[in-house]
Amino acid sequence: MLGWEQRFTIEPAGDRPRFVQIAQALVAEVRRGRLRPGDPLPSSRALAQSLGVHRNTILAAYAELRAEGWIVSEPARGTFVSQALPDPSPRRFAPSATLREQVPARAAFDLPPAIEPFRFDTRAPPGTIALPGGVPDVGLVPAALLARAYRRALQRDAKALLGYRDPAGHPALRAALATMLSATRGLAADADSLLPTRGSQMALFLVAQLLVRPGDVVAVEDPGYRPAWEALRRAGARLVPIKVDADGLVVDELAALVARERVRAVYLTPHHQYPSTVTLAPGRRLELLRLARGARMAVIEDDYDHEFHYEGRPVLPLASTDAAGSVIYVGTLSKVLAPGLRLGYVVAPPPLLARLVVLRSTIDLQGDAILEAAVAELIADGEVQRQVRRARRAYHARRDALAAALHEQLGDAVSFTTPGGGMALWLRARDDIKVAAWERGAAAHGVQFQPGSRFAFDGRECQQLRVGFAGLEERKLREAARRLAAGLEAARRR
Repeated sequence: MLGWEQRFTIEPAGDRPRFVQIAQALVAEVRRGRLRPGDPLPSSRALAQSLGVHRNTILAAYAELRAEGWIVSEPARGTFVSQALPDPSPRRFAPSATLREQVPARAAFDLPPAIEPFRFDTRAPPGTIALPGGVPDVGLVPAALLARAYRRALQRDAKALLGYRDPAGHPALRAALATMLSATRGLAADADSLLPTRGSQMALFLVAQLLVRPGDVVAVEDPGYRPAWEALRRAGARLVPIKVDADGLVVDELAALVARERVRAVYLTPHHQYPSTVTLAPGRRLELLRLARGARMAVIEDDYDHEFHYEGRPVLPLASTDAAGSVIYVGTLSKVLAPGLRLGYVVAPPPLLARLVVLRSTIDLQGDAILEAAVAELIADGEVQRQVRRARRAYHARRDALAAALHEQLGDAVSFTTPGGGMALWLRARDDIKVAAWERGAAAHGVQFQPGSRFAFDGRECQQLRVGFAGLEERKLREAARRLAAGLEAARRR
């Protein structure tokens, strides 16, 4: 079985001879699907050693099984489960049988409520153009440079990197990220105030688990990012939605909530609000920080795509002006490099960060030391910075191409403000258009978008939809706009 050493245990049963017990136990393994027709069995010597019996006992058991037709022996090859089983009503076996078919179908204990997965729409039927927001173009990733950095890291320090490491992360990566955040985002961060994680979602989950106690009120944006909500809910938070308008989170609404009850934290995406892409207005930023200080409320700032701002100067994070220690800053390199690399980070006041490191060690022990060392080298060599510039130029052009194609193909059927940054457009469909029907019509014409209901706190139907542009070349984006228009016409005819 793929070179793995098979393990068997035989419990003593009555006065039956030992070889009979072993033979019956192996038949039971065939019946329950662990052993399938054609599977190799251990050699008599290996199985005897494993079970702590004399080899002759195993030879006797194998002889019994051969006589009954359960196994066959082939000279110079070994012993195998028979392709033609003697059981008159055997369980169905197939080479493609999955683990799900072999284990019990039900648990013998109560399960918690099912978790609804968040759909990223990265898998689409063949020929379908998917427009998920926030998904980068992995084709732009310098894969050869990354592979070379991996090799160098292993050649230079294999023994250390392949062993257990500090759960706080590779020191070279922490230092490199701290330098990057200081230079590009104005954060007064150093290596001791930063924890690399396996993606920003891990960072959010760790923060939620550490910060929230069952029943704590946490305010979130509406519409907003559902995976973050789920991480907070799993920690026991009672989520309260706060409206988002053209200037971002409505801080006055948050202040009214704070006046009514204790709010443990607020989670928001102030740079390019997810999903609407709007930027939190300067006045609201200052008011939010003032409110957080006064209420002793944590601010969880998710800056998921800071690098991709195309016009004017990027707005610095809330954390850059937080002198009181209210802000927990979460970022990621997944949008710059690739989602599959799973590399995020969290910056927090040292007492909180120390607790995050300990908590992280209980679920992950440590990060991916080889990846962290490789990316630290890429940052030191300037490759990550060059990748940011390449991707920013490409995404800027793609944003403009999709915006122009939507205006041309859809006319007044949608309205939108072209965002200054980000990786998606947030459209508003005309009032006489049913977005759910449009989604179905678009899918029938080979294009997928994300309806606004997916981001609404209560899942309500709304007139908004989100279309991503970062992951597709301009030609594909123009074709996607054409298909969106065709899908809209089909929806209108229904």
